Amino acid sequence: MNRTSDEQEFLATLKIGDIVEGTVTGPASEVTLDGFPERPLGEALFAWRRLAIGERITAEVIRVDLNQGRVLLRTAALEYPELWAFLAARRPGEVLSGTVAAIKPFGVFIALDDGPPHPIFPGVGFVAYPELSWRHFEAATDVVQVGQRVSGKFLAFDTHNGEARMSLKALRPTASSGSPDE
Repeated sequence: MNRTSDEQEFLATLKIGDIVEGTVTGPASEVTLDGFPERPLGEALFAWRRLAIGERITAEVIRVDLNQGRVLLRTAALEYPELWAFLAARRPGEVLSGTVAAIKPFGVFIALDDGPPHPIFPGVGFVAYPELSWRHFEAATDVVQVGQRVSGKFLAFDTHNGEARMSLKALRPTASSGSPDE
């Protein structure tokens, strides 16, 4: 698709982290951005709720693709600023503590001490199964139980899911050290 010079100029003004407004104009969360009404240029990829056609949104620019003529947007950071600020303040290696809130087939959710509630998940902290223990286990319940107090090392801020990725095993001796894992 040939890009118009107006479109190229408009896209060139956008930077990652910019806050933009627009209107949802398509079923795939397509957004017509204020300042460029000719066609949808934005796509709200990281919204935690279904966006309605005709809805006005405010979103953060997370990617500008000049070749495709698209701007990828995230609404979650603006809709849940307390959560985003809490997660952005965490540093890799920091020890976080909380209570096991839920055990799912894909990992364990932790309700973090001093952490805000998550709008979708049962906890802001998340531990993938490989980060639970150095030893082999059949089920997560072999390692943790709902309601149990745990501490883990902060690995990363998962900006897609809005959660603190954690490792419980990082605070325990390795299996090769001969020390028990629990």
